[in-house]
Amino acid sequence: MNHTELPEALLKRRAVVYVRQSTSAQVQDNLESQRRQYGLAELARTYGFREVVTIDDDLGRSASGMVARPGFDALVAQICQGEVGAVFCLEASRLARNGREWHHLLELCGLVGARVVDSDGAYDPSVPNDRLLLGLKGTLSEFELTLMRRRLVEGAQAKARRGEYRLGVPVGYRWEHKTVPEMEPDRRVQEAIRTVFRLFERFESARQVHQHMCREGVLFPRPGDGKRAGAPYRWETPAYRNIISVLQNPFYAGAYAYGKSTARTTLVEGRLTKSYGHALPMERWAVLLREHHAGYIRWVDFERNQERLRRNAHRRPAGSAKAGRGGQALLAGLLRCRRCGRMLFVLYAGLAPRRPRYACRRGHENHGTAPCISFGASTPDELMANEVLQAVAPVAVEATITAMNLAQQQHAEHRRALELETEQARYEARLAQRRYEAVDPDNRLVAAELEARWNTALAQLSACKQRLTESGKSPVDVPYEEELLRLAENLRAAWHSPRADAAIKQRLVRALVQEIVVDVDEATREVVLVIHWRGGQHSEVRARKPASGEHRRRASAAADTLIREKAGRQSDEEIAAALNRDGHRTGHGHPWTERRVASYRRTARICGYAPARGDGDWLTMRDAAAALGVPSQVIRGLIQRGVLPAQQVMSDAPWQIRTKDLQAPTVRKAIRTRRTSSRAAPKNCRRGGRKPTTSRRGDAQ
Repeated sequence: MNHTELPEALLKRRAVVYVRQSTSAQVQDNLESQRRQYGLAELARTYGFREVVTIDDDLGRSASGMVARPGFDALVAQICQGEVGAVFCLEASRLARNGREWHHLLELCGLVGARVVDSDGAYDPSVPNDRLLLGLKGTLSEFELTLMRRRLVEGAQAKARRGEYRLGVPVGYRWEHKTVPEMEPDRRVQEAIRTVFRLFERFESARQVHQHMCREGVLFPRPGDGKRAGAPYRWETPAYRNIISVLQNPFYAGAYAYGKSTARTTLVEGRLTKSYGHALPMERWAVLLREHHAGYIRWVDFERNQERLRRNAHRRPAGSAKAGRGGQALLAGLLRCRRCGRMLFVLYAGLAPRRPRYACRRGHENHGTAPCISFGASTPDELMANEVLQAVAPVAVEATITAMNLAQQQHAEHRRALELETEQARYEARLAQRRYEAVDPDNRLVAAELEARWNTALAQLSACKQRLTESGKSPVDVPYEEELLRLAENLRAAWHSPRADAAIKQRLVRALVQEIVVDVDEATREVVLVIHWRGGQHSEVRARKPASGEHRRRASAAADTLIREKAGRQSDEEIAAALNRDGHRTGHGHPWTERRVASYRRTARICGYAPARGDGDWLTMRDAAAALGVPSQVIRGLIQRGVLPAQQVMSDAPWQIRTKDLQAPTVRKAIRTRRTSSRAAPKNCRRGGRKPTTSRRGDAQ
């Protein structure tokens, strides 16, 4: 249709020029396309339109239908109001590259009688022939976008399958002009990357690697300028994302990986939206070429690291033991329920200090099933600590030597990092010096700035030398073999040392134990632990589950046995003296006293020495003699003649006499007869006569 044939009614309306380019790069570089689209405003005036509006809000936005286009929405709104007489575009692809928006626009233009004008002519969407031609142009535009995208993707994949598609390389690599990437020539950068892998092999936790590097002051390189190859690095305290990115990137294992993530399309507020960066599992990666370039670690080490990171994932059902993070529970993350197969978690109950408990309640929380098992952590932890100490006792010396070698290696790594940092600072100082000496001295504006930079570099070099000197003052010395043997013999004391924190103990247990399957035997009230050692062996141990209300601050089994043996033969005071003499303590760690022995006997329901109860019903031989005012041997004689009733717990045990038996008529008569006989005896008989033989033990009692 010729532009001179447009109806006068349309020319009185507004002409809209729609300008669009797909990407920001096209907006910056493809300037000729912009000029041609903006030039459509002059074409609209030649058609006879007096009001021409240019809409360019969608520059840098794709027309695939996945991105919101405010300019296109404004165009549709104006068409619906009947204010637009013609829509000018360079071609159909500028308006839309998807059939839904294209045909929707044509439908609205046909309803209001607006025209669509491109470089080939003007079209009336209400006319079937023009509508057919515009539909074909929209279909070709959509097909063109699909074809271009498919061609580019297939080309990139074909190049990636050969390992030649250039990817962004991580810190520690360069990919400049060679067919394969190569390691960063800076040895300080290489050492920093290898330090991350060495520390993860030691701690088995990315978080602990990060904390160790921050605590020891180990710096990590960051790209100074990501757009320029070979730019100097910035050395900063590492962030956690730096550590985890090194551990999770297969590039460091010498592998070339392409297509590790995918895009997802979702419907948001009536519009399809595409999001990128959704990670795929390794088996779904588009390309994975092992041994593509030199790696910092082997592929098997990379797979083992991924398995460790997967197990350590917080609050995720990894299905196996996690790394030790510290805390009061020694076996946290190691226990698996024998009844449901889920991992137990730690609860902290009670008042401060809160006591840890192991519980299996995930089935109850997620599916409403009954809770499986629950028990206190103290007794199983002590039992497992004894098992671990027994397991490592035969190789304690070798383990100590290995630990000292590891400490030496750690000290050497730290010193090596300081040496590389000092060498880098020395180079920076020399470079600053050369720049200062090369400037014209009369140009004081430049010379002053370069002099300040030189002073800063010298100060940095001095600080590095100071740290290096301090590091050399405290070398790690390996003790002699005799010291190592003494340490091996005192392994239990080393375990309970205040310097051995919970995280160290947990890592030691995980170095020996792969998993522990646990159950509670309700019949015997025992916690059954089936230990799966890393060497492939299995063993079963049982820990008594305390009854409700029973506390752990109990006297030792040896102290209990001693109290039970002596309770019927000695008083509580004598038992307390014997317990303290043998080094026994109460459950709270206090020395024994007569009151504490009596309290323990009452709690344990131990029948003790009757006179020791203090209720006055029973007396010793000495107390009975004092009550009657006679010597102890008189009481013994009455007992031997059967006049005074008395009892013994066992042979040679002290005599126990009831208080009421002392008031018996026979006993009173015997005492009076004895006193009368004593007064009637001649003085020489009482003084010079032979003293009666008595038992020293009886006198004492």
